[in-house]
Amino acid sequence: MSMGKKLVAEFIGTAWLVFGGCGSAVFAAAFTSGAPDNIHLGIGFTGVAFAFGLTLLTMVYTIGPISGCHINPAVSIGLWAGNRFPASQLLPYIIAQVLGGILGAFILYVIATGKPGFDVVASGFAANGYGEHSPGKYSFLAALVSEVVLTYMFLMVILNSTDRRAPAGFAGIAIGLALVLIHLISIPVTNTSVNPARSTGPALFVGGGGLWRNYGFSGLHPSWERCWRDSLTDGSVPRQRDD
Repeated sequence: MSMGKKLVAEFIGTAWLVFGGCGSAVFAAAFTSGAPDNIHLGIGFTGVAFAFGLTLLTMVYTIGPISGCHINPAVSIGLWAGNRFPASQLLPYIIAQVLGGILGAFILYVIATGKPGFDVVASGFAANGYGEHSPGKYSFLAALVSEVVLTYMFLMVILNSTDRRAPAGFAGIAIGLALVLIHLISIPVTNTSVNPARSTGPALFVGGGGLWRNYGFSGLHPSWERCWRDSLTDGSVPRQRDD
């Protein structure tokens, strides 16, 4: 598969993840029927968690054969650290993922602002954060620990479910359900990132320091993922050829 096709797949896949996951939070999490009944029709945290998992699950089987369906800089770096991804493709993948995340957030912005009175900043726009920007007002330390632990576990699921020794064809289910579980745990803490590209898109539209606020913990993914390279793999998995 050509590098161009791989990057387009990563770009589209990340856009779908951000639009589908964050879109469910912005449009449907707290939806009501309006006056006079004001019936709660929203999907809540559970629905948002499943939306993120389903967007990933659908992309695993759609673009997985093309690019591997990383759609997350943390995943690309983790696979590289585990000798499962060539270093020469790492930066192009990350750029495609971040740009895809921005596109997904842009599409979401265009649709959301079509509603009269919609305020991007007041809505939170599914951006990640801590303190006053955390749904549960959790501290920076709590947010950091949450993101580090959950990203570690997410990468463990991905690396081991896609190992050649694992049952073939079921990795996408395990990975998608892992993302659902991660969101069920951490939406109240940080709105759940575990993906710097997912954080970047909404943060650019929220403004007011949103990008720094998100990367206060999301940007730490690459730095610590390198540290557990040897703990997660035994070195027996050969690095992909650089072609």
